[in-house]
Amino acid sequence: MNQTDLTELTAAGALEEEQHESYFQLVWTRFRKSKPAIVGGLMIIGLVILAVFSDFFSPTDPLQLDMPASFTPPQRIHFIDDAGTLHLRPFTYNQVVELDPTTYAPQWTEDKSRRYPLKFLVRSWEWKLLGVIPTQWHLFGAEEGGTVYLLGTDKFGRDLWSRACRAGRISLTLSLFATLISVGVGSVMGVVSGYYGGWIDTVLQRFIEFVQSFPQLPLWMALAAVIPPTWNSFRIFVIMSFIFALLGWTVLAREVRGKVMSFRETDFILAAKEMGASDLRIIFRHLYPNSLSHIIVILTLTIPQIILAEAFLSFLGIGIQEPLTSWGLLMHDAQNLQTLGTHPWIMSPVIFIIVAVLGFNFLGDGLRDAADPYSIVR
Repeated sequence: MNQTDLTELTAAGALEEEQHESYFQLVWTRFRKSKPAIVGGLMIIGLVILAVFSDFFSPTDPLQLDMPASFTPPQRIHFIDDAGTLHLRPFTYNQVVELDPTTYAPQWTEDKSRRYPLKFLVRSWEWKLLGVIPTQWHLFGAEEGGTVYLLGTDKFGRDLWSRACRAGRISLTLSLFATLISVGVGSVMGVVSGYYGGWIDTVLQRFIEFVQSFPQLPLWMALAAVIPPTWNSFRIFVIMSFIFALLGWTVLAREVRGKVMSFRETDFILAAKEMGASDLRIIFRHLYPNSLSHIIVILTLTIPQIILAEAFLSFLGIGIQEPLTSWGLLMHDAQNLQTLGTHPWIMSPVIFIIVAVLGFNFLGDGLRDAADPYSIVR
């Protein structure tokens, strides 16, 4: 037996073994073999943990104004002091600002006259765990009198690391909420259109084409710009979610329609009809679940698109507004090229956007490959 025959025999045996597993077991088996998908999932889990417990990971209050610390650059974490002595506990130096005698531009330098060791599980400013339990515990913080600005501060002296962690609550929640609306509408419309066909399919497809004829970005900008600034934060959040979901459901509806049209003449659908199953039962008990794997993949790939769209609108100043905070809003100050040139660290929240987009794309690619578990990967 040559190597080719042995490979084919092994693949056939693996396929026969897989066929005895449930569908979701097959998907999980294929998914966990994809290292990029696992890495993407861990990236998303990390961002979610930072967002949910952002106050715990924040050494300073993200809402506290500190004008003397305006545009403070990121502080470096040291293990070796100015004298060359190695310290096992990391520490920081406070930063002081001086004016350049020629250009009068502010220059930040480390004040090495005193070290401020970092401590873990420290008591500092008060916050509420899950919005209910008051506590003062934080993961880390500097010794009293010191500061630790991992990503620097904004123009109001607020810690960018703390604000970026908190901003994940809005960016991730809004993108997920908008995607669920888009996927819910698109999948149902696609299943109904593909199952019934005829004039129902014609009407729905012409309506989808009408919606797709609108350019997405200009329409998003126009709708976001007309939101009254006097509305409360929750209403703005909900309206922004519907704005992003408004045009995002059409592509999924077309794709699901194609899958359903290939399913509706199969034996299990014809058998369900012969047994007297209602249309609603056939749609939501047979057709919709068989399209669910594709819908989940589209969901994971749509979320990063919504994150980027929200970041773009908030960057322009017509998206999320204070007192809400999103990753795009944190980069709003970067519109000023002079400010960006002198304080480049204000773009640091873009790291969170990059991690989120890459994480969801890796996860979506892994789910897309795992959704076809009966294919043999040689």
